[in-house]
Amino acid sequence: MSPSEVHGAAKRALAARLAIRAGEGIRPHIGNLEDFLLHGMQYVFVPERGELTRGMPTAHAAEPLAAQFVADSEPPPVWPDAEGAVRGMAFSPLYKSAPKGARNDPVLYELLALADGIRGGRARERELAAKALRRRLEQYEQSAKSEY
Repeated sequence: MSPSEVHGAAKRALAARLAIRAGEGIRPHIGNLEDFLLHGMQYVFVPERGELTRGMPTAHAAEPLAAQFVADSEPPPVWPDAEGAVRGMAFSPLYKSAPKGARNDPVLYELLALADGIRGGRARERELAAKALRRRLEQYEQSAKSEY
């Protein structure tokens, strides 16, 4: 993302009360962010699904959820990506550069895959993704509190 895109995203997060000012910086408002991620995101960021394509696995086909599901004969959901190594059903990422960012940051990849589990998963996938996201938000909040 360009600096102007990051700045715009931060302004929108503040306006939506998903983030708060903390001294000179901005930090997530964990309670509001959790509420949005678990209950609102699936309605605001509805994934577009497409045809069989090459890409990066997401949702239940990517870690950390993949370890909790037995592979079946259905093609996995993938973000369309020319550098992807898996053939699956197209599943639109939250942002067009998500595959590139995910390749460079494994933690980001897991968080985006969890978000996709909530956005487009079946009931069990959504439930497991929500638990994992909730746990990560709690860990983040605890580590942030120790910094202040």
